[in-house]
Amino acid sequence: MHIWLYLGDAFVLNKNETRGILNSMGLVFGDIGTSPIYTLAVIFLITSVTYAHVIGVLSLIIWTLIILVTIEYSWLAMSLGKKGEGGTIVLKEILVPLLRSGRKVTVITILSYVGISFLLGDGVITPAISILSAVEGLKIIPGLEKIGQGTLVTIAGVIAICLFSIQKKGTEKIAWMFGPLMVIWFLSLVLSGIASIIYTPSVLKAINPYYAIDFLLHNGLSGFFVLSEVILCATGGEALYADMGHLGREPIIKAWRFVFIALVLSYLGQGAFLIRNPDSKNVLFEMIFQQAHIIYMPFLILSIIATVIASQAMISGMFSIVYQGITTRIAPMLKIDYTSDELKSQIYISAVNWLLLISVLFVMYEFKESSKLAAAYGLTVTGSMAITGIMMTMIFSLRKDWTKATVSFFVTVVDLLFLISNMYKIPHGGIWSITIASLIFSMIMIYTSGQKRLYQSLRPMRLDDFLQIYKQRYQNANRIKGTALFFARNVNVIPQYIPHTMFGNDIVYEDNIIISITSLEEPFGVKSSFREELAPGLRTFDIEMGYMEVVDVAKILENAGIREKTIFYGVEDIITNNPVWKVFSMIKKLTPSFVQYYKLPPEKLHGVITRFEM
Repeated sequence: MHIWLYLGDAFVLNKNETRGILNSMGLVFGDIGTSPIYTLAVIFLITSVTYAHVIGVLSLIIWTLIILVTIEYSWLAMSLGKKGEGGTIVLKEILVPLLRSGRKVTVITILSYVGISFLLGDGVITPAISILSAVEGLKIIPGLEKIGQGTLVTIAGVIAICLFSIQKKGTEKIAWMFGPLMVIWFLSLVLSGIASIIYTPSVLKAINPYYAIDFLLHNGLSGFFVLSEVILCATGGEALYADMGHLGREPIIKAWRFVFIALVLSYLGQGAFLIRNPDSKNVLFEMIFQQAHIIYMPFLILSIIATVIASQAMISGMFSIVYQGITTRIAPMLKIDYTSDELKSQIYISAVNWLLLISVLFVMYEFKESSKLAAAYGLTVTGSMAITGIMMTMIFSLRKDWTKATVSFFVTVVDLLFLISNMYKIPHGGIWSITIASLIFSMIMIYTSGQKRLYQSLRPMRLDDFLQIYKQRYQNANRIKGTALFFARNVNVIPQYIPHTMFGNDIVYEDNIIISITSLEEPFGVKSSFREELAPGLRTFDIEMGYMEVVDVAKILENAGIREKTIFYGVEDIITNNPVWKVFSMIKKLTPSFVQYYKLPPEKLHGVITRFEM
């Protein structure tokens, strides 16, 4: 039996497609879907409420949604995805093979690190402003007008704690629960927006981009700085691309068609209400309260639920980004729980979850009001969008797709204008978002530089030199019965711990297998095979996996007929007085080793310690 869903003339959906769209509503669009709660309220704190200003701001909002979300992410960015992957790391993996210059590769690599840092920094601000703005709607309830801001912050904090506490359940289960609620939320935005537009239909002319351009031209520098708050309407737009790994391209794009219409109608309705009520401060909530007192409380509860879901979109995106960072070796290995039997990309990372919660609670109690949090928002998200635009333009140009390259260049210019407009926020709270992003960037650079330095310090042995000694030792040694496994990133260079084990400690098994695990340029797929025998009793086994793949190494080895007796792996003992390398050493000690990461049988593991100075 098939269930069909009709949403306008754009598409007709069967049961599976309907489920995919509902999951997208719950997982991707919560953030951008709740931006109508606070966007207009914040914008008109820095500009006067006149008819011309309202129409101009509405036009800016509509065309921001078209250019930055629909064109940049829904069309351009998501056209670069393969098999459901998305995000800044993906763009880097696509772009690097197209570049011939090593210097360009270095620049793009660092640029991608900055983009990742910006996006992760945004992940702290977004849940805080979304939840706090909805809770502030309590002030409109008669009798609660004087409720203390400290109480509101506490309520928001409790909601955040509850949200982060359920993450271990898995994004698929959460999305299926949240999706229908978000449909109700968007429908309420549509109905309330239409009800308000009916009384002031002239707001519909804001769809014309002329009024956006006219607003910027007639308001000079102050009008330009309004862009720094207009960007609030696109909060979570980058989640469309980052969450492709969870849901795939098609459900997200189809869901966006409905979400876009709902958002535009809501903003137009709020603008119409503001024209009629220029003294309004909390526009959306006051509009609903005026339209029907009786539904205000249900709407307020629904808005709080929606902001919880909004935070979920960012959290799941953070998991995806960090996981891609782990698989591409720019982030340390962290404990990962896989929460779905159907979708390999659905994961839970405990360390990320609780660190993000602590950060969200901190910014809530630091800023206390959503309007002040808005001052911290914008720099990182526009920076991330601009970097996405630059990398896309390069990809399309190198592929000689000149149409998309031209459009992408235009979008990047718009991104940069938004970024520049947000610069004035730095002394007003924006410094916090930069600080958070800088800390993340520093950790990435310390870890990647430390790993490179560590690899060089370990003084690996050339394969030819290793084989020359190995053949003599294997022939003359008292070989231990069974199979021993060793791990090496590149078989052509043998890690120091392997000759130390075999030659230094005279531990040579009858069957010795060197395991190599490498990431493919593709997001998915697993390949495994034996190479030719290097020497008597010495083989290599290669495992190649997509950079978004979840692999069970123990199962792969079993399927290949490998029945290991012992698994050896290297353990680095870092001695240093350098404060940077001390941070690196601490990261290495606090994060799981690869043997824990790949969940190899602990009873067979033997760590070989190598001590060195950095």
